[in-house]
Amino acid sequence: MSASKLTDLSLAAARDGLRQKDFTSEELTQAHIAAMEAGRKLNAVILETPEKALDMAKASDAKLSAGEGGALEGLPIGVKDLFCTKGVRATACSKILGDFTPTYESTVTQNLWDAGAVHLGKLNNDEFAMGSSNETSCFGPVINPWRSQASESQDTDLVPGGSSGGSSASVAAHIGVAATATDTGGSIRQPAAFTGTVGLKPTYGRCSRWGIVAFASSLDQAGPITRTVRDSAIMLGAMAGHDAKDTTSIDAPVPDYEAALGANLNGKKVGIPKEYRIDGMSGEIETLWQQGIDWLKDAGAEIVDVSLPHTKYALPAYYIIAPAEASSNLARYDGVRYGTRLEGENLLDMYEKTRGAGFGAEVRRRIMIGTYVLSAGYYDAYYLKALKVRRLIADDFKQAFEKCDVLLTPATPSSAFAIGENLDDPLAMYMNDVFTVTVNLAGLPGISVPAGLDSQGLPLGLQLIGQPFGEEALLGMAEKIEQAAGFDARPDIWWA
Repeated sequence: MSASKLTDLSLAAARDGLRQKDFTSEELTQAHIAAMEAGRKLNAVILETPEKALDMAKASDAKLSAGEGGALEGLPIGVKDLFCTKGVRATACSKILGDFTPTYESTVTQNLWDAGAVHLGKLNNDEFAMGSSNETSCFGPVINPWRSQASESQDTDLVPGGSSGGSSASVAAHIGVAATATDTGGSIRQPAAFTGTVGLKPTYGRCSRWGIVAFASSLDQAGPITRTVRDSAIMLGAMAGHDAKDTTSIDAPVPDYEAALGANLNGKKVGIPKEYRIDGMSGEIETLWQQGIDWLKDAGAEIVDVSLPHTKYALPAYYIIAPAEASSNLARYDGVRYGTRLEGENLLDMYEKTRGAGFGAEVRRRIMIGTYVLSAGYYDAYYLKALKVRRLIADDFKQAFEKCDVLLTPATPSSAFAIGENLDDPLAMYMNDVFTVTVNLAGLPGISVPAGLDSQGLPLGLQLIGQPFGEEALLGMAEKIEQAAGFDARPDIWWA
């Protein structure tokens, strides 16, 4: 099989081909290494590990030849640079960490290697996962493989979404069969929507956070970005599991998510939250949302209207809670124990110079906001009030799920925008998370499924929100949208 055909395979198809001995893991990995090298212009991969990948592929071939191997045996994937990888540099795409090379492996990536996955390299992301466009990385912005088909903007580089822009771009460009990602306020689902990929944010606690560089500890959750819903089910099955090293990890069996696909939707109820019909939303998004409603209705689901009255407070609450937690988590980066260190006249001067030079503008902004809302005199007025709003948002979802099984909403308020377009307008950038932050605040699972193209030929996604640990129902519903949409578009390979 040719290299181009090998890189066109979905994760599930590549898995089946390996088991049927249609090709070897070494051949599959070589093809993806070539795609990675050809895709360097996208800046999606910031550390390539081809030698490691080939060694892992050869080990997988030996297992497959013996009729052994895990669920992901021999499958080449990329890893977001927020995950610590033993012996492989992990920087969170920040200057402050320098060339930090962990001596330990994150639980999620260890689960993947135990399942037989092959490590292609580390993927670009917004610095410390703070961003919605992958423009805040110290390695520079990731370029979306998709380009507008409008005559006046065909050569304009677009953002791939963030913070997991390297993950979404690498999957959309067929550099890897799948990628790990993290989602704090939409950082899996939003980039997936911008790149025509599937992004699954699991329930908080389903995947261990141990060994993932922390942004906001009560919001962060690992998940996969893939090309199909089935691929996401397979990836989540390998990534998830209880971890005693993470006190927020749920001690519960991991279901067979792939087996849950193909479920009948008769009798299932899909809620449509009226508060998600926001002012200024694109007419194309509105039309796509209605199309999604019709698809699920045709599949046998009942459509019900629901209300999430505190939705309008979600963004303000999120941008108090997340920076507050970031301010605390990032206090450890002081230039003393590891990472970048700038010498100063005294200890305080060294701290100031190191943190001033090591953190980018967006990270500094969020640290300042977080420190402010946690300071004496403002803690009660801002942080505690935001926590109360968070509880009200979670209660809204709980009441809505008394009437329905899942919720259907848009994934983003627009398609991908140009690099630099919103970089100097933080509020415009934060609005990209308007449909996604509520899910993190409530700790729920959510998934973005590519459902169509806009008038510029750019991907648009629909989001499904599930009940706590309801990933099986969520994936089954997402598959119906995927089948109805028949989304098989892919970007022209202009970068090679």
